[in-house]
Amino acid sequence: MDERIFIVSAREGRMARMRRWVLLAIALLAILFQVYVPRFLPLLAYLELPLLVALYFALLRRCPLRAALMGAAIGLAQDSLSHQPLGVFGIVKTLAGYFAASISLRFDADHAVLRWVLAYFFFTFHQFFYWVLVRALLAQPLRFELQLTLASGLLNALAAVALFHLFDRLKERA
Repeated sequence: MDERIFIVSAREGRMARMRRWVLLAIALLAILFQVYVPRFLPLLAYLELPLLVALYFALLRRCPLRAALMGAAIGLAQDSLSHQPLGVFGIVKTLAGYFAASISLRFDADHAVLRWVLAYFFFTFHQFFYWVLVRALLAQPLRFELQLTLASGLLNALAAVALFHLFDRLKERA
């Protein structure tokens, strides 16, 4: 069985491969970063790396079903390692992955400006739906801090552009 995942880039006009173990390693590193690094460096708690990884693979795979499953897997893994109730991040990242892949069917997501805009939008989307789920499903009081969300969105969008460029370099050209 071939362990490569094929990704078609409209800009490059050819196929690129990414091995499954690379995809899984990137997702696992992002989840571990999100769970453990902010304990030592609290400022890095504003980065939502698992979301950015889910977005990257959703934008490049261009398959809403697979992106939703990848988002669900990343979110549930993040839930299981954090203090959050199981399923909250899973639901939110499933929605983000599905919608990101649906958008990538219409637009070429290889441009840095579009990646920045999408990362900003989906970070805000992620934070808003997280707030909705915690308040509606868990009945827990949680404030939605709009200014903090918008500022963190800028940070995550900048990190997304840099990370997506790095991830592009990990692809093998066909």
